[in-house]
Amino acid sequence: MLSMAANNDELDRLLAAGLKASGQTVGTAESCTGGGIAFRLTAMPGCSAYFAGGIIAYANQVKEHVLDIQAEVLEQVGAVSEEVAANLAENARKLLGCDLAVSTTGIAGPGGGSEHKPIGLVFIGAACEGHTVVRRFVFDGDRAAVREQAVNEALLLLISLLK
Repeated sequence: MLSMAANNDELDRLLAAGLKASGQTVGTAESCTGGGIAFRLTAMPGCSAYFAGGIIAYANQVKEHVLDIQAEVLEQVGAVSEEVAANLAENARKLLGCDLAVSTTGIAGPGGGSEHKPIGLVFIGAACEGHTVVRRFVFDGDRAAVREQAVNEALLLLISLLK
């Protein structure tokens, strides 16, 4: 059985190879993962061929002023929502000038959860030309486990969108 680190390395290599082969570029807009996706993308040699950049938008003010998420959306549905995940990915794609962008927004814990938005809830968005997808997850484990699972799922989502 492969260790988690070995599985992560395999996933990272698969995504890097797919991005290089497709000639596509990728960017990130991360909240709950705090740059974890960008860290994994840039860990591979040659990543400058496909990684455009990333934005860690933890505070709503950054989501609003840097990534152009409307204040009304943040007030109505909250930062941890399908709508915000989609907007983060779409706007990061435009801002960074890349082919694909992935976003995360969620509640990694240990606090901050509610009945409707439990700890472990993460929305992962991805945008490419003419297509945006958002997936909803409720991950188990502590803060580190939630974040790692979110990063892995985000990388898997990017792989699924490669042309």
